[in-house]
Amino acid sequence: MNGSAQIRFWLIGFVVFCLLVWLLSGVLAPFVTGMIIAYLLDPACDRLQRLGLPRWLATTVLLLLFVILAILAVLIVVPILVNQVTGLVSAVPDYVARAGTRLQPLIAELRHRVSESDFNEIQRAVSQYAGNAVSWIGTVLRSLWQGGMALIDLLSLVFITPVVAFYMLRDWDHMVGVIDQNLPVAQRETIRGLGREVNRTMSRFIRGQLTVCLLLGLFYAITLSMVGLNFGLLVGLITGVLSIIPYVGSLVGLVSSVGIALVQYDDWTMWALVLGIFVLGQFLEGNFVTPKLVGDSVGLHPVWVIFALLAAGSLFGFTGVMLAVPMAAVIGVLTRFALHRYRQSALYGPPPPADPPDMDLPTVS
Repeated sequence: MNGSAQIRFWLIGFVVFCLLVWLLSGVLAPFVTGMIIAYLLDPACDRLQRLGLPRWLATTVLLLLFVILAILAVLIVVPILVNQVTGLVSAVPDYVARAGTRLQPLIAELRHRVSESDFNEIQRAVSQYAGNAVSWIGTVLRSLWQGGMALIDLLSLVFITPVVAFYMLRDWDHMVGVIDQNLPVAQRETIRGLGREVNRTMSRFIRGQLTVCLLLGLFYAITLSMVGLNFGLLVGLITGVLSIIPYVGSLVGLVSSVGIALVQYDDWTMWALVLGIFVLGQFLEGNFVTPKLVGDSVGLHPVWVIFALLAAGSLFGFTGVMLAVPMAAVIGVLTRFALHRYRQSALYGPPPPADPPDMDLPTVS
């Protein structure tokens, strides 16, 4: 099989893979979730094996601990979050009224400075954009609820995902070995090198970024609750969850927390304190947490991660969101490899001619 035939073969395989994901996206979520859990727990399972535990026992111990921690987190956190969400929904009309009272002097000043027709035009534009924003948020929430319930129902979460995770984790090394044995012989070492690079990228980003999200969520939830911000726990945890998307979590948390603080407090020092919490959180995250846990050489640019999440979510729904980062890592590694090969090929161009050696010209006496 020549080079062009191999390229066609892999391209056809990639197209078939994307088509299958698109067709089966409604039932793939628990299987993808179980595979991700197995991938995250595989290093710990390997360590337990080196300590002398059989693979099946190490898998059982790790999954039991994982399920117990997940159940405890749900039992502790979910009731608090439900209480805070209910309180936030009931407090929205009062917050809107307070915000209107706070903005009344600015509106009066604006009315004084602009003409009546311009003011009415600004008012219509604000009402239109606000209505569109509320409608868009409602549509997104409804689609997330309906799609989420269709993709991952309670039975899938409770029963299918743990079963898939158990068998995937137990047979992980065997599956990797089978894939390795069936690699094309001529390109085996190249594919192995690419696989190691993809694994390094995914491992550092997924495991590291999940840890960063957990730490940021705890930091913001605790500090915002300590300063007495209403719904601080809810805002902090949402900020941590959304931090899987670079910059989005911090931006959403900053805007929502400062907005609540502006309505809740009359003292500017409390506004500055809430703002300072996010400035401190971003300083710690950017200078210590992320460089330590994720590293600077992962090779996944934040813009590329955001695009991958949005594109995969739009095409494949919730399953696409879970597959976005692994696919982004694979595409990033393959792109860098292709660029490296391109620079070594004749398509890039012949190497520049070497400079002629310096020659000492004879001097005329």
